[in-house]
Amino acid sequence: MEAFTDFARFIFQNLINALQRGSFYAVISIGYSMVYGVLMLFNFAHGDIFMLGTYIGFGVASLFLVLFAGFLPGPVIFIATVVITMFLSSWIGVFVEVVGYRPLRSAPRASAAITGLMIGIIFETGILIFLGAERLSFPPLMESIAYNIGGVYFTNVKAMIIVLSLLMMLALHTFIQKTKWGMAMRAMSFDFLAVPLMGVSINVIAPLTFAVGAGLASVAGILYGQAYPILDPYMGVMIGWKAFVAAILGGRGSIKGAALAGYLLGFIEIFVATIFPSTLRDLIAYSIILLILAYRPRGFFGMDYSTKLRL
Repeated sequence: MEAFTDFARFIFQNLINALQRGSFYAVISIGYSMVYGVLMLFNFAHGDIFMLGTYIGFGVASLFLVLFAGFLPGPVIFIATVVITMFLSSWIGVFVEVVGYRPLRSAPRASAAITGLMIGIIFETGILIFLGAERLSFPPLMESIAYNIGGVYFTNVKAMIIVLSLLMMLALHTFIQKTKWGMAMRAMSFDFLAVPLMGVSINVIAPLTFAVGAGLASVAGILYGQAYPILDPYMGVMIGWKAFVAAILGGRGSIKGAALAGYLLGFIEIFVATIFPSTLRDLIAYSIILLILAYRPRGFFGMDYSTKLRL
């Protein structure tokens, strides 16, 4: 009986850790999937938009703490930081679409992919020039309180990350399903060529898609800064590629698939690291994903027509 209790604690403890880690991958991968669904290209600068959003959140949070520390409670400063950072980061997404991708809509997809990589390098170099290579520490916006329920430990910050990520994905789902902008995105994702002929302007929908994706990535950056408070100009590279893998695994253009695959990747990484040496974490995780794609090459929710229209 005691062995079973210890095993249950092990499972639930790592389940909570996996939910936290998977939340970052899920939210970021949705941005990849949205852009691909609408514009038929992957925004390879998305990982660095996540990084830039984290730095913007760092600046906004630091400013609020200097001006209002002692006057406003931590949760209020946190909410204000999230709102302002989302607004600022969404305009970065619009800038990337208008300047980087709009001139390449008729170009080969390889040109757009290389452009995304170059935009990411520009963002990384810009941070190095203006802020230097020294790592920064994201300020804690909420006091961390630890809880112990049946031998399973978690904090209020970890619970907030999981709940807020789920709420953001629910809000995005409602936006996509219930608003005219969301319906336009879904229509353009279904038939990229015909929908503009029906009066839906791609010059409106495309930057809106980038703005929403960048806003979500920035919130993921703030949450990431609360969980892992070390900021680095290259922090978005590996996370961005893992989120890209999650977007592919979920099915190109599928938001729910990207979210599910992001959580799955987080689960695999956490549980693998608890059983095997941490140096084997990525090897085993990606091997599992390759096996899944070998039997389901379109991902979890990829549609049959996507291979005809989007390559």
